[in-house]
Amino acid sequence: MKIALGTVQFGMNYGVSNSAGKVGLHDVKRILNVALGAGVTTLDTAVSYGESESLLGLVGTESFDVVSKLPPRGRHDDNAKKWVAEHIQNSLRKLNRTSLHGLLLHRPLDLIEDDGDCVYKALCDLKSRGVIKKIGVSVYGPEELEKLFTKYDFDIVQAPMNIVDQRMYESGWLDRLKQSEIEVHIRSAFLQGLLLMRESDRPAFFKPWSDLFLRIEEWCRDENISVMEACLGCLVQRPQIDKVVVGVTCQDQLESILASTSSHQIEPPASLRSHDKALINPSMWKL
Repeated sequence: MKIALGTVQFGMNYGVSNSAGKVGLHDVKRILNVALGAGVTTLDTAVSYGESESLLGLVGTESFDVVSKLPPRGRHDDNAKKWVAEHIQNSLRKLNRTSLHGLLLHRPLDLIEDDGDCVYKALCDLKSRGVIKKIGVSVYGPEELEKLFTKYDFDIVQAPMNIVDQRMYESGWLDRLKQSEIEVHIRSAFLQGLLLMRESDRPAFFKPWSDLFLRIEEWCRDENISVMEACLGCLVQRPQIDKVVVGVTCQDQLESILASTSSHQIEPPASLRSHDKALINPSMWKL
């Protein structure tokens, strides 16, 4: 099963299309039960996801592989080894676990700034001691990988990719990572749910891309598939991709995603792609 469950909505209000807010404990239990029953084996969380780790610890994650992320390193965090150790200890305590499947850097450029080598060595030490099985980075785009891969080795790379954001494929990095036997986790399959929203529900900020959204809808109609099927089909069936991380706020959403996972690869036309970072990078959205 390539679908992995993102848990940012378990810990905070997140997502341009999220009108339900943070997911409660009862719903988290139901979502995890559905995920487990469907063969979903990976949970994606992070120190920066509010109460997500604590909530997962309450529910129990012993049946899952858990991947978490260290937060961006502040300038006041002088001792890199201590910084890594304290965060992983806190995460394990909150998650009620003794080890993690993966630990990623939320801001990978921390590795090429002051004490970056010390951060990397601390991660490698945790791996050698069995506290984490795999180490890696969560990137915003392929340009960050260009800066990192000449210096460091990783087990996991998480990156955004979807119908409109095909940079990982176009740049050749999907193939390069596969050839290097690095686990690839793709996030932003629905671009925080934006790609699934009706025109009437989209914030005014996205009006300049109305024609693009219309082209996506028209292409899906021509292909006789839903937008959700298109979003998943262009990712799940790619052999270079190991996991597609999706976030949900209720059991029904997860069931819809699982039911929409196509058995064949869908190739969106180049006319649906965008390199406009104001659209494809949510950190630049002005909402």
